[in-house]
Amino acid sequence: MSAASPASRGRLKLAALLLFLSLPVLVATVMALTRVGIPEGRTAHGELGPGVPSLAQWPLDAPVDEALAGDWVLAFDCRERCAERGDLWWRLHRALGREAPRVSRLRVGGSESALPGEVVAQWRKRPDWAEGERLWLLDPRGLPVLGYAADVDPYAVKDDLGKLLRMNPEAPWQGGQELAGR
Repeated sequence: MSAASPASRGRLKLAALLLFLSLPVLVATVMALTRVGIPEGRTAHGELGPGVPSLAQWPLDAPVDEALAGDWVLAFDCRERCAERGDLWWRLHRALGREAPRVSRLRVGGSESALPGEVVAQWRKRPDWAEGERLWLLDPRGLPVLGYAADVDPYAVKDDLGKLLRMNPEAPWQGGQELAGR
């Protein structure tokens, strides 16, 4: 057995180190090319772009744009169990903590009185897209972002809303605004 010279042992160590350090790059390249192990990329629990017109185009009995201006809106259609559903979304709203002032709630339907911070309106004529007791999440311009079925898990909605509020921080000049009666 011949002993390897110190120079060849050093080269061998260098080659092993380079192979070890380039292995993650090689694995990532193979994953990207074969699309194996790549997540879907969708993290929202609701239906993205639910095919609902902007809030200004909703056939409501009274204009609500001014009451909800500049806020993210949790809008829910309520035919049955309005008190229970209103309380559920009120609790979710409170669970947002310091982000709660950036969100308003709009209940469409029901005869119960409004909970604190809730705007109540009625349909003039129920549109075709408002089937069932749905929940919609609208951006500050009134455009629908996410739609949910009536039996949605409130924790899933809170998760989606929290992500949207984190990804869309409040403008610095709006930070000092109060809750304005909500």
